Amino acid sequence: MKASLKKAGLDSPASVRTLRHSYATHLLENGVDIRIIKELLGHNNIKTTEIYTHITDVTRFQVKSPLDFL
Repeated sequence: MKASLKKAGLDSPASVRTLRHSYATHLLENGVDIRIIKELLGHNNIKTTEIYTHITDVTRFQVKSPLDFL
């Protein structure tokens, strides 16, 4: 991972764990059910997967209510 970052010219503390978190967060932000994400990540308990829900709370404020268009 570090060699790939260096080769790409990126000075980042990213790790394989960073990729895993990004993967889960992007799935969640794209509407994938958290239970499916739980299975994909191999979590035994949904509580472990729920740590990703707080990350996407920011996008919740970007959702427009259908009532806003009336």
